[in-house]
Amino acid sequence: MDILPKASTVIIANGRFPSHPLPLSLIEKAEYVVCTDGAANDFIARGGKPDAIVGDCDSISVENRIRFAHILHPNSDQETNDLTKSVLFCVESKRREIVIVGGTGYREDHTLGNISLLADYMEMAEVIMVTNYGIFTPMRGFAEFASHRGQQVSLFPIDRAGITTHNLKYPLNKRILTNWWQGTLNESLGTTFALESQGRVIVFRLYA
Repeated sequence: MDILPKASTVIIANGRFPSHPLPLSLIEKAEYVVCTDGAANDFIARGGKPDAIVGDCDSISVENRIRFAHILHPNSDQETNDLTKSVLFCVESKRREIVIVGGTGYREDHTLGNISLLADYMEMAEVIMVTNYGIFTPMRGFAEFASHRGQQVSLFPIDRAGITTHNLKYPLNKRILTNWWQGTLNESLGTTFALESQGRVIVFRLYA
């Protein structure tokens, strides 16, 4: 297994634009790039050319609204944020291997909200979030992850369900974690580790 995620479709969210080489390379190699409308101005100013711009269109500049009108996909639904609108757009377009970048880095409430949404997105697509520090992957059931010895791993349960780990330094056996901090700062013992849980868990792997 390769720790590098699939990157056929990349969504650039309106957080801090990536600076780490991995998310930058995923944008560069992506077959299809979707910008939330809040992220479009910055990406375009950096020389990027999005394939689609999705959102309620309250943040995109007038100049870019006109220039990119042919790829603008307005969605005024106030019950979802622009990241969710972008994921739904991708799924409806039969693009179900999705990497999200720019989902963190500014307001902490937005960061927490975006990370938690991965648990919803996993029901409709194969989706991960790549940051300047690591990779967030949602899972349920059994999942095995590519890793390296000493890699820092954190587990964030969404549902109240037991978690069993394999090949992590601090093992869990059907353990119900009642607070997010309880699953942080674990460590891989080798080239892979695995988890089992009937509930949804968001797994974070630090690059280093």
